[in-house]
Amino acid sequence: MKIRLLQIGKTHDAYIREGIAEFEKRLSAFTDFTTLTLPAIKEAASLNASQVKQKEAKLILEKIKPEEHLILLDENGKTHTSETFARQIESWQNQGLRSVTFMIGGAYGFAPEIYQRTNGKIALSSMTFSHQMVRLIFVEQLYRAYTIINKHPYHNPS
Repeated sequence: MKIRLLQIGKTHDAYIREGIAEFEKRLSAFTDFTTLTLPAIKEAASLNASQVKQKEAKLILEKIKPEEHLILLDENGKTHTSETFARQIESWQNQGLRSVTFMIGGAYGFAPEIYQRTNGKIALSSMTFSHQMVRLIFVEQLYRAYTIINKHPYHNPS
Protein backbone atom coordinates (compact mmCIF):
# COMPACT_ATOMS: atom_id res chain seq x y z
CA MET A 1 0.00 0.00 0.00
CA LYS A 2 1.31 3.44 -0.91
CA ILE A 3 1.09 6.11 1.74
CA ARG A 4 1.40 9.78 0.99
CA LEU A 5 1.49 12.80 3.26
CA LEU A 6 0.18 16.05 1.79
CA GLN A 7 1.05 19.26 3.60
CA ILE A 8 0.82 22.98 2.99
CA GLY A 9 3.99 25.07 3.09
CA LYS A 10 7.61 24.17 3.64
CA THR A 11 9.03 22.68 6.82
CA HIS A 12 11.09 25.54 8.21
CA ASP A 13 13.11 24.21 11.14
CA ALA A 14 16.16 22.10 10.33
CA TYR A 15 15.68 19.80 13.32
CA ILE A 16 12.16 18.95 12.18
CA ARG A 17 13.33 18.33 8.59
CA GLU A 18 16.10 16.07 9.91
CA GLY A 19 13.68 14.10 12.10
CA ILE A 20 11.23 13.67 9.24
CA ALA A 21 14.03 12.52 6.92
CA GLU A 22 15.13 9.93 9.47
CA PHE A 23 11.66 8.43 9.80
CA GLU A 24 11.09 8.54 6.03
CA LYS A 25 14.29 6.52 5.64
CA ARG A 26 13.13 4.01 8.26
CA LEU A 27 9.66 3.76 6.70
CA SER A 28 11.16 2.70 3.37
CA ALA A 29 11.77 -0.75 4.88
CA PHE A 30 8.01 -1.21 5.37
CA THR A 31 6.04 0.82 2.85
CA ASP A 32 6.13 3.16 -0.15
CA PHE A 33 5.91 6.52 1.64
CA THR A 34 6.10 9.93 -0.04
CA THR A 35 5.49 13.50 1.00
CA LEU A 36 4.05 16.22 -1.20
CA THR A 37 4.36 19.80 -0.01
CA LEU A 38 1.90 22.20 -1.58
CA PRO A 39 2.95 25.85 -1.71
CA ALA A 40 1.69 28.17 0.99
CA ILE A 41 -0.80 30.76 -0.20
CA LYS A 42 1.32 33.81 -1.00
CA GLU A 43 -1.20 36.54 -0.26
CA ALA A 44 -2.56 34.79 2.87
CA ALA A 45 -1.89 37.81 5.12
CA SER A 46 -4.33 39.91 3.09
CA LEU A 47 -7.08 37.25 3.06
CA ASN A 48 -9.52 36.06 5.68
CA ALA A 49 -9.48 32.47 6.96
CA SER A 50 -12.28 31.34 4.65
CA GLN A 51 -10.52 32.71 1.57
CA VAL A 52 -7.25 31.02 2.54
CA LYS A 53 -9.03 27.69 3.06
CA GLN A 54 -10.73 27.99 -0.34
CA LYS A 55 -7.43 28.65 -2.11
CA GLU A 56 -5.79 25.75 -0.28
CA ALA A 57 -8.75 23.49 -1.14
CA LYS A 58 -8.23 24.19 -4.83
CA LEU A 59 -4.57 23.16 -4.55
CA ILE A 60 -5.44 20.04 -2.53
CA LEU A 61 -8.21 18.83 -4.83
CA GLU A 62 -5.90 19.15 -7.85
CA LYS A 63 -3.52 16.67 -6.19
CA ILE A 64 -6.03 14.08 -4.92
CA LYS A 65 -6.96 11.28 -7.30
CA PRO A 66 -10.52 9.88 -7.14
CA GLU A 67 -9.28 6.44 -6.06
CA GLU A 68 -7.16 7.77 -3.18
CA HIS A 69 -8.33 7.08 0.35
CA LEU A 70 -8.01 10.52 1.99
CA ILE A 71 -7.55 10.87 5.74
CA LEU A 72 -7.39 14.32 7.28
CA LEU A 73 -5.25 15.04 10.31
CA ASP A 74 -7.85 17.10 12.12
CA GLU A 75 -8.34 18.13 15.74
CA ASN A 76 -11.91 16.76 15.60
CA GLY A 77 -10.85 13.41 14.20
CA LYS A 78 -10.82 10.03 15.86
CA THR A 79 -8.06 9.54 18.39
CA HIS A 80 -6.02 6.36 18.37
CA THR A 81 -3.44 4.72 20.52
CA SER A 82 -0.33 3.69 18.62
CA GLU A 83 -1.66 0.13 18.63
CA THR A 84 -5.12 1.01 17.26
CA PHE A 85 -3.53 3.20 14.59
CA ALA A 86 -1.36 0.23 13.58
CA ARG A 87 -4.47 -1.97 13.41
CA GLN A 88 -6.16 0.66 11.19
CA ILE A 89 -3.20 0.68 8.80
CA GLU A 90 -3.22 -3.13 8.77
CA SER A 91 -6.98 -3.16 8.12
CA TRP A 92 -6.57 -0.84 5.11
CA GLN A 93 -3.85 -3.13 3.77
CA ASN A 94 -6.07 -6.18 4.25
CA GLN A 95 -8.93 -4.40 2.46
CA GLY A 96 -6.64 -4.05 -0.54
CA LEU A 97 -6.41 -0.26 -0.50
CA ARG A 98 -3.71 0.72 -2.94
CA SER A 99 -3.20 4.29 -1.77
CA VAL A 100 -3.87 6.19 1.46
CA THR A 101 -3.19 9.92 1.59
CA PHE A 102 -2.95 11.74 4.90
CA MET A 103 -3.43 15.50 4.78
CA ILE A 104 -2.17 18.19 7.14
CA GLY A 105 -4.11 21.36 6.48
CA GLY A 106 -3.02 24.93 6.74
CA ALA A 107 -3.26 27.17 9.79
CA TYR A 108 -7.04 27.56 9.43
CA GLY A 109 -7.90 23.92 8.83
CA PHE A 110 -9.86 22.66 5.84
CA ALA A 111 -12.54 24.09 3.57
CA PRO A 112 -15.94 22.32 3.50
CA GLU A 113 -15.23 20.65 0.14
CA ILE A 114 -12.19 18.91 1.63
CA TYR A 115 -14.33 17.58 4.50
CA GLN A 116 -16.82 16.34 1.88
CA ARG A 117 -14.07 14.54 -0.04
CA THR A 118 -12.44 12.85 2.94
CA ASN A 119 -12.75 9.18 3.86
CA GLY A 120 -11.99 9.89 7.52
CA LYS A 121 -10.31 12.10 10.09
CA ILE A 122 -7.80 11.31 12.79
CA ALA A 123 -6.47 13.47 15.60
CA LEU A 124 -2.93 12.96 16.83
CA SER A 125 -3.77 14.34 20.27
CA SER A 126 -6.21 16.46 22.21
CA MET A 127 -3.36 18.92 22.54
CA THR A 128 -2.55 21.47 19.87
CA PHE A 129 0.75 21.18 17.99
CA SER A 130 2.25 23.49 15.41
CA HIS A 131 1.71 22.31 11.84
CA GLN A 132 5.48 21.90 11.64
CA MET A 133 5.59 19.58 14.66
CA VAL A 134 2.58 17.59 13.41
CA ARG A 135 4.65 16.54 10.41
CA LEU A 136 7.34 14.98 12.58
CA ILE A 137 4.90 13.45 15.06
CA PHE A 138 2.85 11.91 12.25
CA VAL A 139 5.78 10.27 10.43
CA GLU A 140 7.09 8.92 13.73
CA GLN A 141 3.66 7.44 14.53
CA LEU A 142 3.39 5.97 11.04
CA TYR A 143 6.80 4.35 11.48
CA ARG A 144 5.74 3.13 14.93
CA ALA A 145 2.56 1.63 13.42
CA TYR A 146 4.59 -0.34 10.91
CA THR A 147 6.95 -1.58 13.62
CA ILE A 148 3.94 -2.78 15.62
CA ILE A 149 2.47 -4.54 12.57
CA ASN A 150 5.82 -6.18 11.84
CA LYS A 151 6.63 -6.98 15.48
CA HIS A 152 9.76 -4.85 15.33
CA PRO A 153 11.23 -3.95 18.76
CA TYR A 154 10.99 -0.15 18.25
CA HIS A 155 7.62 -0.04 20.03
CA ASN A 156 7.86 -1.11 23.66
CA PRO A 157 4.34 -1.58 25.03
CA SER A 158 3.94 -1.17 28.76
